Amino acid sequence: MDDTQLLKGVLEGCVLAVISKGETYGYEILSVLIDGGFDNLIEGTLYPVLTRLQKKGLIACRMGKSPLGPSRKYFSITPEGEQYLAAFVENYTKVTQAAMHILSEDREKKASENG
Repeated sequence: MDDTQLLKGVLEGCVLAVISKGETYGYEILSVLIDGGFDNLIEGTLYPVLTRLQKKGLIACRMGKSPLGPSRKYFSITPEGEQYLAAFVENYTKVTQAAMHILSEDREKKASENG
C-alpha cells in the first residue's frame, strides 16, 4: 500500500508536536520523528512540511548559530500553531478511533466467519 497521502496529513501534526516542545532545528526534528517510528522519513520529505507550516503562520523560523558549525534554521511554534495542533490532535483522535473501530470490527467478523 502506498502510504504517501496518509503520511502527508499526519506528518504536519507530528512536526508541530515536536516543535511545540521547544525551539528546534530540522535535523533534530527528523531524529525525533525517526526515533518515534517514522523509519523511512528523509530530509527531502521534512523540509517541504516545514516550509508549508511556516507559510501558514503555524511556525516561526530564525537563523541562529550552531555550536558545531554553520548557522542553522531554528523553528518555534506560533500561537496559531498551538491552536492548529490542538485541533489536529482532537480531529486525529476522532478519526483514528472511528477507523480502528471499523477495521477491528471487520477483522472480528471475518475471523468469526472463518472460525
